[in-house]
Amino acid sequence: MNLKEIEYIVKIAEERNVTRAAKKLFLTPSALNQQLLHLEREIGTPLFFRSRTGWSPTEAGEVYLSAAREMLRLKRETYHRLQDITDAKKGSLSIGFPPERGAHMFTSIYPVFHKEYPGIVINVSEVSVRRQQQMIIQGSLDIGFMTLQDNQRTDDEYLPISTEELVLAVPSVHPLCSQAKPGGKGPYPELDLEGLKYEPFALMYRESTIRQWVDTIFRQAGFVPNVLFETARARTILHMVGARMCCGLVPESDTLALREDVSYFCLPDHPSWKIVASYRKNSYLSSPAMYLVQLASQYWQDPSRVSP
Repeated sequence: MNLKEIEYIVKIAEERNVTRAAKKLFLTPSALNQQLLHLEREIGTPLFFRSRTGWSPTEAGEVYLSAAREMLRLKRETYHRLQDITDAKKGSLSIGFPPERGAHMFTSIYPVFHKEYPGIVINVSEVSVRRQQQMIIQGSLDIGFMTLQDNQRTDDEYLPISTEELVLAVPSVHPLCSQAKPGGKGPYPELDLEGLKYEPFALMYRESTIRQWVDTIFRQAGFVPNVLFETARARTILHMVGARMCCGLVPESDTLALREDVSYFCLPDHPSWKIVASYRKNSYLSSPAMYLVQLASQYWQDPSRVSP
């Protein structure tokens, strides 16, 4: 097994397609396919089941990929350690954050990071929290920025960054808006969810970590919501609320761009979850990685503290 060959096979597994993998590797599909066929002849068994709907690893392929991902992780971690020892401010760093949640954070802190580490190339993956957790376990992601509850953690390492409240979004013309109680410890007035039991809701998709939390909140309120729409983006929920189509529950930070057609309310028990930075258990977090986490922490606690 050589590292270039390993990278080829891992990329085929990630893309589930030779043509897409070849494009990512800057190879022709025929050249990549020949590399795979040569390896399979050498091993004596296929590594993938070929299908028009997507390639999947055989039992032998799973064994190969498990070792291959670990070897690539060890290579990356070794380089990180060597870079810190030699104080070489160059290399690469792979980070992840959920779609929509981390883009503004990253564009805010990257100029500061780049000023300190101009030779570090950052590879960004905008994927779900659960996908980030899988990538961390596989060794293909150095740091994942995510929001979750304690019972949604894996056995990996989690560095606390901040907490975030879940808030209720209601069309500003809704009659219940006038019944909200003055704000207490939260940023908005309080409104009981039970008063909206007959209203339609737009919610985050079922596989998301936030949906598990939202479903628990509705159970505690004593009713099953009438779900009009499911989406992967909180801003889509706010657009639908603003159009007077429904109500919604969104993380507080997603309401920073306030809208006149949407009113926000805290729930009486102020449910909140944690923003964290996660990395593989017992792995090495390089100096650039720790600096990036520090900048992200400063941003989520007080965006004005981060400036080039």
